[in-house]
This record gives sequence, C-alpha cells and structure tokens, in this order.
Amino acid sequence: MIISMVPGATQEQIEHVCDRIKGFGYSVHPIRGEERTVIGAIGSSKDRDRIIPVMESVPGVESVIPILQPFKLVGRELKKGKTTVQLDGLTIGADQFVVMAGPCSVESREQIFDTAHRVKAAGAKVLRGGAYKPRTSPYDFQGLEEEGLKLLAEAREKTGLKIVTEIITTENIDLVNDYTDIFQVGARNMQNFALLKRLGRVSKPLLLKRGMMSTLKEFLMSAEYVVSQGNPDVILCERGIRTFETYTRNTLDIAAVPALKQLSHLPVIVDPSHGTGKRSLVAPVSKAAVAVGADGLIVEVHPNPEEAFSDGPQSLLPDEFDALMQGIGKYLEVEGKRL
Repeated sequence: MIISMVPGATQEQIEHVCDRIKGFGYSVHPIRGEERTVIGAIGSSKDRDRIIPVMESVPGVESVIPILQPFKLVGRELKKGKTTVQLDGLTIGADQFVVMAGPCSVESREQIFDTAHRVKAAGAKVLRGGAYKPRTSPYDFQGLEEEGLKLLAEAREKTGLKIVTEIITTENIDLVNDYTDIFQVGARNMQNFALLKRLGRVSKPLLLKRGMMSTLKEFLMSAEYVVSQGNPDVILCERGIRTFETYTRNTLDIAAVPALKQLSHLPVIVDPSHGTGKRSLVAPVSKAAVAVGADGLIVEVHPNPEEAFSDGPQSLLPDEFDALMQGIGKYLEVEGKRL
C-alpha cells in the first residue's frame, strides 16, 4: 500500500502511522518529500481490504492506495523519481553515461593491467573482470579466484578505476566484498534467491543481469529480493535472452531498456557483448543502447581475444573499444548525456 500523508503532517502522526502499519505485519518505507511524506507498506496483501479503511481513518492520512505490481519497492508506483547509484563521484542513473569495460576473466597481471590502462584512457569508469567464472562445462576455466581479486585491486590502485566482478556463492560474499566496488550477479544466478537476499544486506551496489530466459517481471522480482533486504543500490543489466535465433549468441532485447524504465526507477545498463556474442555487432548495438535511454554499458575488452580463456569472439580489441567510445559520443550529445 501507498499511504500519502496530508501536507504538514507532524512527525508524531507519521510515527503513529508507521507503528500501526508494523502492527499489521507490514514493513515500513517512508519517503519524505518537500511537501508531504509518503509511506510504503510492504507485506502480504491477504488482509489489504480490511486494513485500507482502518489506515484511512488514522489522523494525518490523506489517502491509501494499493500497490498493484508485485514488485513493490523497485516499481514506480511507490517511487516516481529515478534511483541513482553513487560511488565516490560516479553516478549511475543520471546524465552520466557510465561504461564498464574489461576482459571476461582475469587471466594474468599483464593482461588485466594492459586492459585497465587502455579502457580508462578511452573513457571507461569501471573495470570489469571475472575472478570466479560460472561456466557451462566443468572443464572450462573457472577463474583465478582470490588471486584474480587481488589483481583487480592492484589494477584499481594503479588506474583509479572502480571494480565490478561476479559473485556466484554466498560463501564468497565476505571475501569478494573486501576487494570489489560493485557486486555482479550473472544471468545464471538471477534467481538464486539465497544469494540475492544475502547481497541485500551488503552495503555495496549490485549489478543484476537478466536471466537468459526470464521475463521482465521475473527480472524485477529478483531485484525486489535485494531491495527488500535493505540494499537500494541495484543496477539492472539487459544482456540478451535465449530465443530460436542462432546467428547471435543471445537476442538482445533492446526494448527491455525503455520498458524497464517505465516499470522501475532503477538504473538500466546494456551488455552488448553477451547480447550478441559477435565482436562486429558490439558497437552498433551500443549506439542503440544509448538511443533507447540506457544509463551505461558493460563491454568485454581483451588485448588478445584469440588467446582469451573465455569469450574471445565477443571481446573487442583495445583499438576497437577506442572507436566504440568515440562513436557513441555523438549519440550521447543527442540524448543529453555525457561520459
């Protein structure tokens, strides 16, 4: 439910409403505006019809409106304005277009350092790199684990780039938390609810990738798991879904970007690398992402893709990444955004 207080409601009235809501077993999420306070009441809807008239009679309450969407906290019914994720001068979700770039997996000190320096010079703000890699085959490279995290941290120290890296188990959250700036939950773990709930209690941003066969509703419900545990800093990532098409690795759902922005207040970025699986398609799809209102990109870049341990065919060479960053600049001007 959304409980709108009358303009000028006293703090005592607001606290009384919150206490009544908690008494019905709901969690309370007050939003204080310049003119009035709005209180989100999140919980089971089974007694909603009985509770609404009770709350409408409480002094200081102007109206009580049920939230229709199942994703209560990440939807636009409760919060109309945009959520922005702040990270030491970096803002994701406003007029700054944030590009995250780097290799699929951390392979060596030379590889990650070379890539970090090149993507920073081109305008990237966040270094991506996998230390833990969930792979389809158990025989494929699984990542350098903590050694990979240490290399990412060294690269951050040398370049000033922030780090985003994938987390795949609840057991490794504390370890990864010691190194990363942004947690990434990949497509395979989008509905790992135990992992999402645990990350909801961590005070660092979370980059949540859409599952390869997930609807937008399912995607937003996964984000709801995180936000409902107390972490509001979720970044949604459209990375392509599985369809009957075989030419591309996945089918990038470009319409998901404006659709998610209509449904949710969370920032949305695009992964053109996994979304296409083809190096030649990454740049044009990146331009499309800008045009439909994305808040950023996460792009795979490797100094020698043919020797990459994973995702070589979709990884850009550093020179190609330079060209991509120059190419999207004109589109950003049209959209009123900046790198």
